[in-house]
Amino acid sequence: MSFDAFAESSGEALENEAAPLEEVVVFGRFLQSEAVRALRTPTPIIDVPQSLSIVTSEQIEQRGYASVEDMISYIPGVTMSQGEGHRDAVVFRGVRSTADFFIDGIRDDSQYYRSFYNLDQVEILRGPNALLFGRGGAGGVLNRVTKKAKPGEGFQSVRLHGDRLGEFGAQVDVNLGIDETIGLRLNAMTEKLDNHRDYYFGDRMGINPALRIEFSDRFSMDARYEYVNNERFIDRGIPTGVDGKPVEALQSIVFGDAKANVSTLEAHMFSLLTETRLADSTKLNLATSFSDFSKGYSNLYAASYDQEGTPDRVTLDGYVDSTERQNTNIAGTLVTEFSLARAHHTVLAGIEYINTSSDQDRFNAVWSSTQTDKEVFLIQRPMGLVAASGTNAAGVPVTADFSTDLNDDTRVEVDVISAYVQDEMELGERFSVLLGVRFDQFDIDVLNVPAAHRRNRRDQEVSPRFGLVYKWADNVSMYASFSETFLPRSGEQYANINGDNNRLDPDTYRNLEAGLKWDIAEGLSFTTAVFEIEKRSPQVADNDPATLDVIESEISGFEAQISGAMSDRWSVFAGVSTLEGEQVNRNGGTGLRPRELPERMASLWTEFDATEQLTLGGGVTYQSDSFINNSNSATLPSYTRVDATMNYQWSARSSIQVRVENVTDALYFPSSHSTHQVTVAPPLNVRVTFGTRF
Repeated sequence: MSFDAFAESSGEALENEAAPLEEVVVFGRFLQSEAVRALRTPTPIIDVPQSLSIVTSEQIEQRGYASVEDMISYIPGVTMSQGEGHRDAVVFRGVRSTADFFIDGIRDDSQYYRSFYNLDQVEILRGPNALLFGRGGAGGVLNRVTKKAKPGEGFQSVRLHGDRLGEFGAQVDVNLGIDETIGLRLNAMTEKLDNHRDYYFGDRMGINPALRIEFSDRFSMDARYEYVNNERFIDRGIPTGVDGKPVEALQSIVFGDAKANVSTLEAHMFSLLTETRLADSTKLNLATSFSDFSKGYSNLYAASYDQEGTPDRVTLDGYVDSTERQNTNIAGTLVTEFSLARAHHTVLAGIEYINTSSDQDRFNAVWSSTQTDKEVFLIQRPMGLVAASGTNAAGVPVTADFSTDLNDDTRVEVDVISAYVQDEMELGERFSVLLGVRFDQFDIDVLNVPAAHRRNRRDQEVSPRFGLVYKWADNVSMYASFSETFLPRSGEQYANINGDNNRLDPDTYRNLEAGLKWDIAEGLSFTTAVFEIEKRSPQVADNDPATLDVIESEISGFEAQISGAMSDRWSVFAGVSTLEGEQVNRNGGTGLRPRELPERMASLWTEFDATEQLTLGGGVTYQSDSFINNSNSATLPSYTRVDATMNYQWSARSSIQVRVENVTDALYFPSSHSTHQVTVAPPLNVRVTFGTRF
């Protein structure tokens, strides 16, 4: 059984001479270079000057994780945002992102919910990661590693699941080893979604065939295609009240419409990776990918609520949004090892080209009564809306039209050319130094269709990285690191460069981090880190529009985690974090805390092999309160959630799992998007999964 500790620990350092690049997955020594895109070099984890967490496919199955949110709940320093009910949105060390997602190291920045059905492992790298991933990644990135075809092997597995709230689905994993050099693999899933909220429904499916051909011991190719089709209800939660907290009396109300609150997604993703061993210690990887996303979502939601003045009324707003996006990514990476000047060098060099075409538009709702996008309704269950039609608080029949008030319509073309180099130098048995630099040229062209107005901008940025590692002992390392990243003013989703954004330089993020990694025993590790993220944001000066102010703000924190096997039958994963920060404007500190920045987080997951067939698991996760908005007028209350699992291997090939979520049936609110959009978490839920391999 593999644990997080195995991925976090490492063995002996490489000898100071050229050596073949590691090929075999050996948790506790090296990351597999062709499967793990996060590091891209065969570096022992104990020598990596950065905080990271790795969750394997075995752990995903063993703990019953079904979504990014499930997994994030047990990762220190990382939380989830609501994402308006239609997308993954992760808050890495206090920095919200919907774009810092990668799949096999390739940018995956479209907005949707990601499934775990075809994953080998998930990697979360905290701190700026511009050198390896480019723009963004200010607080961290999440990289999904997919399952690859395996030549010479044949296996099949099926997993069926269902829960008490009405959700059910199936997953299939089939590998065909045609011969010792060719493998075909198919992962597929289908799900019928349901939960505790009125109206909620959803269907999603995914199909992921993969091919691997090993032409020789020096040249191989991996090709994969994935088709995803999702449709689901959009639930943007409930309002906050006069005390700034979610109004518990409204916990059962859905401020939406079963017909109007819908998100759809159809995606095609293709990638081709070739790996060529040029010499025993030199490897060249070439990757090409293309993705096509077609997404639409429409919704009504609570825009304002006055609990004190009109507690029985709510103002609804709404819009319809569509996005067509195509991404093309071509990248080449060279990894080589050699000895020079009494030091052992592992050099990583790469070039990358990304083209993104994104067409998006948004139509605001127009209510027949107000001729605006807002209307007041009586709060009731149900709200009495069908296909954006109903009766307003004054008793007047009203209908919302989503086809006349065009909010925006843009055609965006993005071209990014990047080059980077990194050198990991081992200076004797105890010291190693990491030096790297990346250059990005970011070109964006935006056509505002209604105004027939085109704007463009070019940013050229250099992102440095420096790390120092001292091996106190073979199983203990201390490190310090510095890195930078940037985010163009067009934003992570290329929304626009209108107004002042057209002439403002990118936001830049600097990260300082120091930490310790300790392999306490075989299969058991402890890691800790302190960090500071500094954001520099140029803004047009209030008193002179021809000049700029540079506004700086900071987020600092502490993280610690222990993970792995306490004994042959008992394993743990525990983490704690603290986060501090203050909003800063032109006049300095405001005394306001950044939104979605809980001061304290703690989690514990433990598993015990009661018998050879039965494994019992349980976890508890805690998050202190945080602010929903930048004005600090609305609060997401603190919460504690308890989960439990039972895994029973009732035959050599078949198993059953029972996962109980929210064991204490607590009412809590795990995430939000804005002041009056707070997610109501599910009550106690029991999920049963049956799996068989043959």
